Amino acid sequence: MTKTRKAELDALVEQAIVDAYDEYEQLTAFHFVIEDNLAVPFQTTVLGIEVAVTKVDLLPGSGIVAVCTRDEHRQAIGILDLPLPTPPPAGAEWIEAYRHYTP
Repeated sequence: MTKTRKAELDALVEQAIVDAYDEYEQLTAFHFVIEDNLAVPFQTTVLGIEVAVTKVDLLPGSGIVAVCTRDEHRQAIGILDLPLPTPPPAGAEWIEAYRHYTP
């Protein structure tokens, strides 16, 4: 990672968690910025199957997840495990910032 890119991600992390004081508040803060900025719905491929990411949610025990749908099926996938399409949807930099923040 370049020094410039690291600085950009550090700035996004700081922006996301500026008023969050503990781990839960920081998780919630990241959920809100990802939910507010990630352009959904968008198409991506999970295990070779094309799915639509319809929303971002915060689930107890799972953390921040992308809700993926195909026909009548729905599956929540951890946001850091979600393969993004090329090009990524608008707002995907917040997922990258969350990945950068998460140890």
